[in-house]
Amino acid sequence: MIKQKEKFIVGIDPDVDKSGVAFLSGNQLQLDNLTFFQLFDYFNEMKKKYPGLEVYVECGFLNKSNWHKKSDRSAAFNSKIGEHTGANFETAKKIVEMCEYLKITHYKIKPTKSKISNDYFKAITGYTGKTNQEQRDAFMLIFGR
Repeated sequence: MIKQKEKFIVGIDPDVDKSGVAFLSGNQLQLDNLTFFQLFDYFNEMKKKYPGLEVYVECGFLNKSNWHKKSDRSAAFNSKIGEHTGANFETAKKIVEMCEYLKITHYKIKPTKSKISNDYFKAITGYTGKTNQEQRDAFMLIFGR
């Protein structure tokens, strides 16, 4: 019988303030929200602890169109949406750059899935702790890999 190599995978949902982080190894699931520099420390630790670590980063900038306008809102409101979206895209690019710098295997993932509810998340994972949308989004990047 051939023993399958255990996978150590991390999903990252980038955000300017705190990125959603999901770590999966076998049936061990850990969720967190980390600032940019906390993420750097996290990657350094995980790289030492888990050889063969793979990171999946959601990269919204890979979508052809990223127009997030609300037609019933002001130009100032819509410009704030664009500003926030651009800042998140830059965070994703910097996280990818961080993985390259640390020589961690990583993949840029184009967002395609819609948001999932906490109830659905718990149903598919059996996870009993509290979650937020960023953590669930991070998990969906690695679900089934």
